[in-house]
Amino acid sequence: MSIKGLLLGSAAALVAVSGARAADAIVVVEPEPVEYVRVCDVYGTGFYYIPGTETCLKASGYLRFQYNVAGSPVTNSEGDDYQALSAVRARINLDVREETDLGTLRAYFRIQAQNNGASVEDEFAMIRGFLQLGGFLAGYRDTLWSSDVAGIEDGLPTDDDLPVGDINTNQVSYTFTTGGFAATLGLEDDGTGDIAPDVHGKLTYTDGWGGVFLSAVYDETFNREDLGRLTSFFPLVPTRDIDGSNDAFALKAGLTLKDVLTQSSVLKVDGHWASDPTSYAIISGFTTAGGLIPSNPTLDNPTPGSFPLVLEWSVGAGYSQKFNKLTAGLSGRYGETFDYLFIDTASPTGFSSSSAEYWAVVGDIGYDLTKNMNVLAEVKYQNIDFGGIASSDQTSGFLRFQRNF
Repeated sequence: MSIKGLLLGSAAALVAVSGARAADAIVVVEPEPVEYVRVCDVYGTGFYYIPGTETCLKASGYLRFQYNVAGSPVTNSEGDDYQALSAVRARINLDVREETDLGTLRAYFRIQAQNNGASVEDEFAMIRGFLQLGGFLAGYRDTLWSSDVAGIEDGLPTDDDLPVGDINTNQVSYTFTTGGFAATLGLEDDGTGDIAPDVHGKLTYTDGWGGVFLSAVYDETFNREDLGRLTSFFPLVPTRDIDGSNDAFALKAGLTLKDVLTQSSVLKVDGHWASDPTSYAIISGFTTAGGLIPSNPTLDNPTPGSFPLVLEWSVGAGYSQKFNKLTAGLSGRYGETFDYLFIDTASPTGFSSSSAEYWAVVGDIGYDLTKNMNVLAEVKYQNIDFGGIASSDQTSGFLRFQRNF
């Protein structure tokens, strides 16, 4: 056999053997692809797609430790003319959104628990819970009178923003927006059990420089219970209109200016007027130490831990400035209460009435210790003067450490 034939035969044999082994080879099955959590940047930072859906979810919240001090006229259990106690709050927010043919579909809820001093720990409770579809909103949250539903929130630029009528309610509303303009009409459950709700309207305009708003509310019924528990300093609730009606109408307007004076600055001015006493004209007056970290204000208890003052009118202004990791703010409010009744033995009726001048100043300083961890110190002074009948003042404040996530 020639060398050429021998080589060709050997090659054929090798091909045959290789083909037989290939027929017996084990094929490795590729693993199923893993769907990792994807970032959802449609609604801002912190959102992620829920795997297998086009729904975006954001979880956030904080853990807060706060030490509160409130001066006279409050007293502690040992008879001292001040109160001091610590408080811890844990808060969790969940925000779920997706796009539909009718606009953005959203569900949002907030739960939190807190204790005060040596008190038993509170259970977690719903502080907010609402749904939105386009401009429609229904659920439980801060009243339209004081919320950011229409693009701008009232209150002054300090932690205690000296808000008027800052309460939570069950509500439905619709907001129409075009450009920077928004108009909202809402109905809120007043808790009386009748069919008539409180009616709200709000107009806003926002732009890069800040924004303006005008709010109006018709309070269908104002109840004695709306003032919560009273102290001996104010023995009776404000008198109502002489015709005996118990409804009220109120207006509030505000202006916000950003980065106008300097970079990273906020200037706010606002004011309100009410025709009669109403829950939407209530502000926190003298406070206990626990009232410095109020939780879930409602129509039944609009100022948890503090005495409720009903202001006929007020004006407020505040300014905050951020310097790198440091933020400083200063706010103030001045107004006049409705008439309060006082026991007066010299009067033929046994009572006399008087309104009061109210003013308050708040200053705070905050510092970012690191990312998502900050410390805040705040001091508040308020003065209430019923002329020759009664007058008093109070200084309060707190030191807070907070970890955000």
